[in-house]
Amino acid sequence: MKPTTASFLVGLALALSLGPALAERADRDKPMNIEADAMRYDDLKQVNVFTGRVVVTKGTILARGARVEVRKDAQGYQFATITAAPGELAYYREKREGVDEYVEGQGEVIDYDGKADKVIFTRRAVMRRFVGSTMNDEVTGNVIVYNNVTEVFTVDAAKPGSTNPDARVRAMLSPAPSASAPKAPAQPSAPLRPSTRLGTEKN
Repeated sequence: MKPTTASFLVGLALALSLGPALAERADRDKPMNIEADAMRYDDLKQVNVFTGRVVVTKGTILARGARVEVRKDAQGYQFATITAAPGELAYYREKREGVDEYVEGQGEVIDYDGKADKVIFTRRAVMRRFVGSTMNDEVTGNVIVYNNVTEVFTVDAAKPGSTNPDARVRAMLSPAPSASAPKAPAQPSAPLRPSTRLGTEKN
């Protein structure tokens, strides 16, 4: 899919408005805890499959879905695919580093890559930023990739290979506090950076 101006500008605007912070860096090193109605382990493939009201926690990470497949590579990195029940959306939430902010996202499928430290929301994807309990920003698209290492996120409006001209990225961006407004005591952290290669990067 070719990069779109709309996608890039949304990425740029969100990078400026999101301002502070990466996700909690310690989360990737925390154990993954899972609750479900049932579990099946495939020793040959080294895969655990959890089904039925699955809840995953890992440090500040919280994820929920109808089915979760967990894999681990030879180096011990964890990978998870969270799938929603038909007609519903899987859920992911994580605290940002050093501030009282959270990023949460939803999609029909959510892929967590512990090695690359990124999360991919696919189909009916939405990502939101909360300051405390207040939602500040929201972006929607078909695929959202949130990369904690490179501080880059990308949003694609249409399905890969689609030529649908009506596919659009949509965003709600809250304005930055005015100069006269009292400043929060929390120390700001590094801003997220938009990708300049939308549609060409391989996840």
